[in-house]
Amino acid sequence: MDPVIVVGAGPVGLTLSLALAAQGVPSVVLDEGPGKEEPRPARTVVLREDTAGLVKRLTGPLLDEAGLRWTGWRSMRRKQLVRDVPLGEEEGGTELPAPVHLPQHDLTRGLRDAVAAQDLVRLVPLSRIDTLEQDPDGVTVHTREPGSTWWRGSYLVGCDGARSTVRKLLDIRFPGRTAVERHAVAALRVELPWPGRAVLHRLPPWRTGGAEVTARPLPDGVWRLDWLLPPRGELVTPDALITRIRDTLAGWCGETPAYDLLDTGVYTLHHRLALRWREKRAFLAGDAAHLLGALGTQGLDEGLRDAENLAWKLAQAWHHSAGELLLDSYQAERRAAVAARLRAADQSLPVLRGGGGLRTLVPKGARGHDSLLADGHLGCGPLGAPPSYTHSPLAPPRTDAHTPVGTPLGAPVADVRVTAPDGKTVPLRERMGRGRLLVILIAPGTGVWDRRHWLTAGVMPRLAEAVEALPMKGELLVAESYPGASAHSVLLVRPDGHLVASFGGVRPAELSAAADAVRGGTGRTGTAAADGEGGAGPADAGGSELVRSDAARPDPLRPGSLRSGRTAGIN
Repeated sequence: MDPVIVVGAGPVGLTLSLALAAQGVPSVVLDEGPGKEEPRPARTVVLREDTAGLVKRLTGPLLDEAGLRWTGWRSMRRKQLVRDVPLGEEEGGTELPAPVHLPQHDLTRGLRDAVAAQDLVRLVPLSRIDTLEQDPDGVTVHTREPGSTWWRGSYLVGCDGARSTVRKLLDIRFPGRTAVERHAVAALRVELPWPGRAVLHRLPPWRTGGAEVTARPLPDGVWRLDWLLPPRGELVTPDALITRIRDTLAGWCGETPAYDLLDTGVYTLHHRLALRWREKRAFLAGDAAHLLGALGTQGLDEGLRDAENLAWKLAQAWHHSAGELLLDSYQAERRAAVAARLRAADQSLPVLRGGGGLRTLVPKGARGHDSLLADGHLGCGPLGAPPSYTHSPLAPPRTDAHTPVGTPLGAPVADVRVTAPDGKTVPLRERMGRGRLLVILIAPGTGVWDRRHWLTAGVMPRLAEAVEALPMKGELLVAESYPGASAHSVLLVRPDGHLVASFGGVRPAELSAAADAVRGGTGRTGTAAADGEGGAGPADAGGSELVRSDAARPDPLRPGSLRSGRTAGIN
């Protein structure tokens, strides 16, 4: 079977290729650029708990080396402190996870290093596509000079940014709003009074403060400062930006401290949403499918969630074939989640930017406004929380066997510690992203037992037999506890970490039906199919040497095919 073609070698495209490789699926990444990332300290990314976990699984120690976890969130209005929240601790009984902040070029570099060490991914620089053709068996694209080449793939994913060539070749509209927000940005090395804490200052009292300024810490004493600008206004000159920097630092520190200016920029944020995210065997992800970023929302976070959502579904289709419902569910889940995020931002903008009608709906004035903004920056509420696929087409019908737990159906599961089949106790998030369903038995007290005893005790043999018989490959895990779950509860979790169902005890028939719903209710059943028998599993890919078949070559007689150039794949 042909590899998946990924168009675009930004963070989303690289993440998708690595997530596919983790599930035994080869890919070709066509990079329009030369394969190098220009360092831009003022261009940074904020990763929430779920996307940081995804990146950590794929890149190992990258986030520990290049990223900084915020220790707190501080909100100010004029000269008053409105809110000071520690992160990674509990506020009102609810844990607020600390986001990870790092330069985007460091994230891209780490992903590229992981790709270079991965045999199942081929990264091809200077490869801009100009032709895209589809047939019932795959996708064929052509890249223009300097490396005029035909490429054949089983599926194609356009991760090629806001000006996506893939989206244009698929003739997909990209409606939305232009210039929703503008920000002047500076990265500088300086000592501020709140080390490790992100700061949002609304209506600062100094002359050049504007409506809002944000300071977000990075490693090595570097800070990124953002000043909110009018959506359409005068150009920000270098002199004007230096004045903003000096006035802001003096306002916070009493006088302007010594600082080292590393990078500056002016960023304009747009809100757009592609009308379709799938066209037969071609998909859109990341900025090619959506643009957002106002009020602290993170477009890259959503792009990484696109990659994680799509990777396991393409892997299921690549290894075992899949019905249309499974592949259609990518658009149904992800487009709906991003649309909800955009809708929440559009509804909040008039409140927070001084516009009108919704202002009266926000209680407690400045504190209510700050809570809305904190949602976007910290990954909470409708502006920032990880999505819940409650109405997914893959959700199984509710039955009397279902029992509620602390996580709603369709939402990301809590990262509890679990015991894996190899006897190791690890965070649950480490077992995700492998193309397998996770079946978790809640069994208090097993931590003090020797594993060889509890594997054969109680309900374990019956549950292990039920997991072995699932229509999609699964992994049996054991947890001492889970929020809201009683002893002997059984949780079924998707490969991307969203809760499918929870049962009060071992229910083999209901568990199998829920697993069948996850894969779209089609395809082969039994462990033979799950293990790759009769399909193109990882062993069929040829290990580190992936050779394409003649069937992958474009037909030179088919209308629209070029007779010149060469056909290429992974070699």
